[in-house]
Amino acid sequence: MSKSILITGGAGFIGSHVVRLFVTKYPQYTIVNLDALTYAGNLENLRDVEKAPNYRFEKVNILDADAIEQVFEKHGITDVIHLAAESHVDRSIHSPLDFVYTNIIGTVNLLNTAKNRWKGNYGHHRFHHVSTDEVFGSLGAEGFFTETTPYAPNSPYSASKAGSDHFVRAYGETYGLGYVLTNCSNNYGPNHFPEKLIPLFINNIIERKPLPVYGDGKYTRDWLFVIDHATAIDTVFHNGKNHDSYNVGGFNEWQNIDLVKLLCSIMDKKLNRAEGESAQLITYVKDRPGHDLRYAIDASKINMELGWSPSVTFEQGLEITIDWFLNNSEWLANVTSGNYQQYYQKQYAQ
Repeated sequence: MSKSILITGGAGFIGSHVVRLFVTKYPQYTIVNLDALTYAGNLENLRDVEKAPNYRFEKVNILDADAIEQVFEKHGITDVIHLAAESHVDRSIHSPLDFVYTNIIGTVNLLNTAKNRWKGNYGHHRFHHVSTDEVFGSLGAEGFFTETTPYAPNSPYSASKAGSDHFVRAYGETYGLGYVLTNCSNNYGPNHFPEKLIPLFINNIIERKPLPVYGDGKYTRDWLFVIDHATAIDTVFHNGKNHDSYNVGGFNEWQNIDLVKLLCSIMDKKLNRAEGESAQLITYVKDRPGHDLRYAIDASKINMELGWSPSVTFEQGLEITIDWFLNNSEWLANVTSGNYQQYYQKQYAQ
């Protein structure tokens, strides 16, 4: 069946991998990449598919409801995969309103347009909302987040994503809008903008800069290879139960400090440095407010119901990621200039 799928945030880290997968796997679909091209959006991420006959790009901010309406009309949008979001916890602490506007108001703009365009025919359309495990709050040493874990967001970022999740569900219940929702753990992989831990530290190791570790470094996260996340989105979009949610994780918990030490060890080998040289760059910095201790996803539902599971171990995915960054130094240089440098200095000042 032919579809015209709007993928929001498609020039970003996760979005670009989703766009690439759908453009190449489904030539019968028209894939419309909608992105505002803010600091983390980069069309270089999609150079390999930008000339594909089923690919379109629209530079639109999801806060512009009229522009969204025009895109739906122009391309006959049948479905939405919504990834566009402000996504960095540290930035949300400095500028919470930016997250309210983009993540909540922007999502509602998309929902309103979908509701009005698909009115009376919701069964043939799907709104796939991509969210985060951070909406569930923080875990202690035991237990896992499941699809029924109560929401308890602790940062402006996670609160804004929780709000957007609730609006998606509300539009399903109130108007009958067809939706699925996925909550994922921390992503890593190629094309990752270097404000998040793994790409930031890869870049800093290359340049022999300090590796700023928050607090005692014992915060624990579940890590998901971005290409596996893209296949999970594909799986849920096509086969997920309507009005249902699925947790997507890597079955892969690491304390931050252990992850950083592993990264340093692999990078020493890749860069022909003495073992332990990069680890000397580790610098402990003041903890951020409201820092959640542990996230861990129970992804058994998507595995048992839809047959999805990660394709790589963390060590394998990390090797692929490091190799990509080492082989794409021009990309890395382009995204680590200007405004990003100013933000970095502000965030990690001693």
